[in-house]
Amino acid sequence: MKRTLLAVLAVFVVWSALDFVVHGLILGSIYATTPQLWRPMDEMKRGLMYVTVLVTAAAFVYIYARFITDKRLNTAMLYGMIFGIGSGIGMGYGTYSVMPIPYSMAFV
Repeated sequence: MKRTLLAVLAVFVVWSALDFVVHGLILGSIYATTPQLWRPMDEMKRGLMYVTVLVTAAAFVYIYARFITDKRLNTAMLYGMIFGIGSGIGMGYGTYSVMPIPYSMAFV
């Protein structure tokens, strides 16, 4: 149980850092070109964003801990890569299909 909780914490921290890099550094200037689509910074629900990342991290770790029997590093990396590609494409292109975001934002 302790290992699982530490894994959730680790995934949460890494995921939050990647969110900062992708959304803050890489996509920040693109977000600035479409302000009508986003809440102003002072109205963002940061607490809700962190809860969402924590729940997703917990589900990610639970799926691995419960259903993956081969617990080697390369299996974990492959699982993470497949999960990341699947959820990234779903979020990026799914959003692009229903919102007028720039294509470069969907791609990133």
